[in-house]
Amino acid sequence: MIEPGNAAVEHRGAPTLEEVARVAGVSRSTVSRVINNSPGVSGRARRAVTRAIETVGYVPNEAARSLVTRRTNSVALVVSEPGERVFGDPFFAGVLRGVHAGLSGSLRQLVLMMLAEDDDGARLEKYLCSGHVDGALVVSMHGDDPLPQRLAEAGLPVVAGGRPLSGSDVPYVDADNFTGGLTAARHLTSTGRRGLGTLAGPADMAVGIDRFAGWRLGLSEAGVGADAVVHSDFTVEAGARAMAELLERHSELDAVFAAADIIAVGALRELAARGLAVPDDVAVVGFDDSVLATTVTPRLTTVRQPVEELGRTMTWRLLAQLAGETPLPPSILLPTELVVRESA
Repeated sequence: MIEPGNAAVEHRGAPTLEEVARVAGVSRSTVSRVINNSPGVSGRARRAVTRAIETVGYVPNEAARSLVTRRTNSVALVVSEPGERVFGDPFFAGVLRGVHAGLSGSLRQLVLMMLAEDDDGARLEKYLCSGHVDGALVVSMHGDDPLPQRLAEAGLPVVAGGRPLSGSDVPYVDADNFTGGLTAARHLTSTGRRGLGTLAGPADMAVGIDRFAGWRLGLSEAGVGADAVVHSDFTVEAGARAMAELLERHSELDAVFAAADIIAVGALRELAARGLAVPDDVAVVGFDDSVLATTVTPRLTTVRQPVEELGRTMTWRLLAQLAGETPLPPSILLPTELVVRESA
């Protein structure tokens, strides 16, 4: 047997699998199992192969590996929103940065997929289930979106960003939205505000439901009613319209919790247009702590959620599943915290 690290290495071109096996003192099949991260290899053999790969400078042929392993070395980030919504909301940019960071060093490519205006998800599902990617990260789901569950049933590893409303068993990573809404309510009531209202997120998304539920609990603790509510989409324009509607219904309003910073920006614009000062007349709290929070005037008090960490953690969970790691948590909840600035 050739002792690992002691074999003479002749370089007659690109190093081969056989050369790695000769230097490591193991079989070619053992080298293949180590490179493909397959089970059934002892720690000693794995270390020997790793040293041999470094010694001869072997670089795996990714195309050949894909044919053997049926892996594409690509994962999809699926956003269930049209493109203009995705590129206009800093939340998605943060998730994308996190996913990109999570894939760093994994040799996997990222495929970004968005919902077309006239697409019910069928085309996305067909593409994803046709062997083009090894797994999918799905974010911004509305209602009982069946896509994550259908992908999982088709055998494609999937991790959802946000709690699925469908009640499926698809693993997910989410921020603690309930506690975030509760924290916002407690902060505003602690400052003596009593005319409290909320611009809640979409009623067909878990993020909107959970933040609103936490808000209601916080008002209940303070003995304040929670009937001042208008639901808003996650856009500046929708936030402005929702703020106008809330003011028309509740003239006594002196504090507002917006379910996202992008909604809060619209609320600030509407309040300014009506000559109402923030926070003297109406205090405003947002959610996200996105770049918008520090670029508006006054700077926004907001509930911070770790958006980039959300993307990184989703990616870790998917890659761990692809690598066959066990056990893995079915869900991961990331903490939120209040960041106090000038608006409340």
